Amino acid sequence: MSVKLFTKALFARTGSVLAAAGTVGLVLAPVAAQAQTVAVPTAENPFGLPDDINLFAKADPDKRTATAIVNGFVITGTDIDQRVALVTAASEQKLSEDEVLRLRVQVLRNLIDETLKIQKAEADKLEVKREEVEQTYQQLAAQNFGGDPKKMDTYLTSVGSSAASLKRQIEGEMAWENILRRNITPFVNVSAEEVNDVLKRMNEAKGTDEYRLGEIFLSATTENRATVFANAQKIMEQLQQGGSFVAYARQYSEASTAVVGGDLGWVRAGQLPPQLAAAARVMQAGQLQGPIEIPGGFSILYMINKRQVLMADPNEALLSLKQISIAFPPTITQAEAEAKVEQFGKFVTELKGCGDADAGAAKIGAEVISNDGIKAANLPEQLRAILLGLQIGQATPPFGGIQEGVRVLMLCGRDDPKDSGAPTFAAVMDQIEQERVNKRAQRLLRDLRNDAYIEYN
Repeated sequence: MSVKLFTKALFARTGSVLAAAGTVGLVLAPVAAQAQTVAVPTAENPFGLPDDINLFAKADPDKRTATAIVNGFVITGTDIDQRVALVTAASEQKLSEDEVLRLRVQVLRNLIDETLKIQKAEADKLEVKREEVEQTYQQLAAQNFGGDPKKMDTYLTSVGSSAASLKRQIEGEMAWENILRRNITPFVNVSAEEVNDVLKRMNEAKGTDEYRLGEIFLSATTENRATVFANAQKIMEQLQQGGSFVAYARQYSEASTAVVGGDLGWVRAGQLPPQLAAAARVMQAGQLQGPIEIPGGFSILYMINKRQVLMADPNEALLSLKQISIAFPPTITQAEAEAKVEQFGKFVTELKGCGDADAGAAKIGAEVISNDGIKAANLPEQLRAILLGLQIGQATPPFGGIQEGVRVLMLCGRDDPKDSGAPTFAAVMDQIEQERVNKRAQRLLRDLRNDAYIEYN
């Protein structure tokens, strides 16, 4: 079982899409003692904090022992180590010491929020039953380890985590779901007029671009802008090196979408801040952009997909393809391989269509495999973009290597989907309700933090 497959299920688990995310760990570096200026409170600086601050003792939150007591509940260093291990396993790359340090600070804050949620559920007599946690754990084992929890236990231990750590995370998410389901969701109302207005605007926008975006949002103020920007740049670097966007969004994003890996769903440019809309218009599927400064902080965007409102999604097209491939013997030299690839490329360009493929391939020792029902969305992003731009009978450029062989895909047929109809009344109402629940959930979590008694060691 690969790390990638398991962590995809873990971080994109079908759990709560309502839980508010934790805050981002920011570094406040001590500055040299000097005369302080007097600042007047303003809307942007309500505490009247001076630009030059004298600290009477070093106070670097990244350097303290990462343990805390939350309303009497102890979060140990082991708890943090095991949760960090889950995140680093999901990132599928070795993190630098600085990155691990920042991650530990963030994980501690997440564990504090998780504890507050569980404590709130217990106080409201909405605690999660142990069998419910076990059932969800079993479902994860079924999805990733053939239904064998012992194999998942072994995997978690092998990456430096534990079954208890994952079960605690599951309990926190389920506890938050219980709280929102009883204390918030029943009190969110959406009128029929609001839904009809959204449907009307969608029909008026038919044919315009629509984007499915992932976002990592880091809040910033005038005082900490430089530090937050530096943190965002480091996250961007890790993502560009292959880090999991879903995992980073869950741990770092301060938006309510953090729990679903930062997925904003389908949005139009008019629904985004102008800075993000401008970026989305020039992005292609699979691209990253950021950090982008917007009112209140910085965002990192990931373009998951794009389409046109109420129009057919080309990614839903069914393609008839022929794969034409050549293999190389183990003893072949680099020069011989290059010559064979050149011959193969010439052969492909001379084909007059799919009807020539089988007979022509036999002459050069190539293999042909046909498939008449491949959905474009199931193809790798690079190949999908190329194939959707081909005419019937055309082929992709050769791709592959000596070990796995070189191949092309030839487009032999394409069945485009029908125009997409407008979403149902119920679907739009549900979307509006979820947005309002998310906002109230953020306020509730903020209140829990403000009322908590937290002692750091």
